[in-house]
Amino acid sequence: MAARPPGALEVGRRVFLRAPTARDREAFLALMRVSRTALRPWIAPPASRAAFTAHLRRARRATERAFLVCRLEDRAIAGVINVSQIFHGNFQSAYLGYYAGAPFMGQGYMSEGLRLVLRHAFDTLGLHRLEANIQPRNRASIRLVRRAGFRREGFSPRYLKILGRWRDHERWAITAEARRR
Repeated sequence: MAARPPGALEVGRRVFLRAPTARDREAFLALMRVSRTALRPWIAPPASRAAFTAHLRRARRATERAFLVCRLEDRAIAGVINVSQIFHGNFQSAYLGYYAGAPFMGQGYMSEGLRLVLRHAFDTLGLHRLEANIQPRNRASIRLVRRAGFRREGFSPRYLKILGRWRDHERWAITAEARRR
């Protein structure tokens, strides 16, 4: 069995999760440069040094968790999954955001990474519910959450402002009880 990668929070068969650090800046920004066209309709990820630094600052808040989905074979960053607006108490809920780097899309890394995030969110963070809001035409993203056991709960017109436009979103969610192990 291979050694656990340094900083790994969860380890799967092909990927592991870890928190981003300042040392990831150049590799992360290079991945975002080659992924710009693929991600452009759906999200505007951090694409500058300042934006990456702001992302790291947000990730340190008690209400946020940022994860890099990294391949075990070479530790390359394959994607990002963020758990944000974490509420405890009676709500025990958070929002989920994610994106894959273009060279890694469609290879199953994000599916495995999402399963690891669900395990971490429910078992380690003690959350009860995660919600993902997805633009209706983003079929790959909808397939990802559906495979992970999320259910569609509704439609939110003009829900999020992305790339300067208010965009409609479908609301998908999963609870601890519904999680597929």
